[in-house]
Amino acid sequence: MRFESFKHRLPSREDILNTKCLKFLEDHLRDRNLWHFTRRSLSRATAIGLFCAFLPMPFEMLPAAIGAIVFRANLPVSLAWVWISNPITWIPLFTPAYLLGANLLGVNAMPLEQITFGFLGSQLAALWLGCLIVGSALATLGYWTVRVLWRIKVIRVWKDRRRRHRIRAALKKAKSKVVSAAHKHRIRASPEPTSTSHPPGAAPAASSSPVQGRE
Repeated sequence: MRFESFKHRLPSREDILNTKCLKFLEDHLRDRNLWHFTRRSLSRATAIGLFCAFLPMPFEMLPAAIGAIVFRANLPVSLAWVWISNPITWIPLFTPAYLLGANLLGVNAMPLEQITFGFLGSQLAALWLGCLIVGSALATLGYWTVRVLWRIKVIRVWKDRRRRHRIRAALKKAKSKVVSAAHKHRIRASPEPTSTSHPPGAAPAASSSPVQGRE
């Protein structure tokens, strides 16, 4: 998927500004720095969005928006990453984090087939610990992945520009050679001008029209 098509899939400025839970941040959300697409803003936005997506709480968009404001990250990208956490994905996202937290705290974890969202809510210590660890790890991975991909994209763009420049230079050189060869061919093919010369001491030819004498 190209970058331009990715940008069109992001939430629009109007949608974000009209979000009820973000209304009190409206003045801060109008900052132009929150809407720029740069390597720094996108990598920060990815890290913020992934970390907030693993927060076991409602309205994850709020901490994601605040993080984007504080760290001058791209706001639409920060909020877009948060959307991977929703009622459909809570169990597959939070279960591994809960098992990690339970293992670190020494808590007996419930078997996977018996885990429900209500049960996860009753195990907040293990759940929060695991989510913070997993969210931090994925945020770090996402941050550096975006920076590496951006670097690869820049290198590819520069290589394409250099290739196009070499092609244009080669075409220009070939065109100049063709023009030069055609010019030489025209010079060789053009007939040399003929000049009428008289031998030394010879009088010029008389005029073809006879001169009538006077009577």
